[in-house]
Amino acid sequence: MQIHLNTDNSLTASAGLSQHVEETLSASLNRFSPDITRIEVHLGDENSSTKTGTDDKRCVLEARLAGHAPLVVTHHAATINQALDGGVDRLKHLLANTLDRRKDHR
Repeated sequence: MQIHLNTDNSLTASAGLSQHVEETLSASLNRFSPDITRIEVHLGDENSSTKTGTDDKRCVLEARLAGHAPLVVTHHAATINQALDGGVDRLKHLLANTLDRRKDHR
């Protein structure tokens, strides 16, 4: 499972952030790894550094499965870590439902 991290102009994709994202996704999505070919991670600050607001950090996760259209989830939160955690939870549920349905049709 390949993991690609993308950030907007207001965030820096530091080595620490990249490592945290990879560790979080690998640990949380381990049971789905045989079905996932790649995960695209898009992190951003919707208000940038000039404005403040609640839940302005965004995490978009796009999971690519072999032989299936990409699955995409979005989560907004107050911090990047919270946005990532919420996005991972949503993606786990979507993957479980999608893969269970796929297995039922075989």
